[in-house]
Amino acid sequence: MPKTNAKRMCYVALLAAMYLPLSLYAAVQVGNVRISFGSLPVVIAALLFGPLDAVVVAMVGEFFKQLLTYGVTYTTVLYLIPPALRGLVVGLGALLALRGGQRLEKRRMVCCAVCILAAVCTTVGNTLVNWLDSVLLGYYTPALIFGDLIWRLIVGIINAAVMASLAMPLVKALRKRSSISTL
Repeated sequence: MPKTNAKRMCYVALLAAMYLPLSLYAAVQVGNVRISFGSLPVVIAALLFGPLDAVVVAMVGEFFKQLLTYGVTYTTVLYLIPPALRGLVVGLGALLALRGGQRLEKRRMVCCAVCILAAVCTTVGNTLVNWLDSVLLGYYTPALIFGDLIWRLIVGIINAAVMASLAMPLVKALRKRSSISTL
């Protein structure tokens, strides 16, 4: 394995490890809505390495979050999908921007728009997973699952704009500092 691949794997592992404390401890819970910095490592991985590494960061980080928060249930694997969607959408956006000739983090408005699209996909994905979980485990009520969807979308959009604003300078600094193979 080339040295740069080992470095890249270490970066991905570090980002996955950062997901957990940023999701659990750098967060505020307001009713059914959680505002956290957990998506920051996923966005950074997507901008640096692309969709596959970002999906790995999201799924590994979310798995440990689910494990520590709820334990293993029938639907644990389902809850890994929405954060992975964020990594996939931002990573694909980064690839498309690179094909267009410029890195996504250098196009501030486009980067924010891609992160907001990813947040909407993540929120819709979480809602669908919550719905499926509630149907499978027998606690479904429309008010519980869909009652705060608009509020969660608004918070997700604001959170995505903040995470994009934080991720762009961090990614630029990481690119300058390191010799890892990135997008």
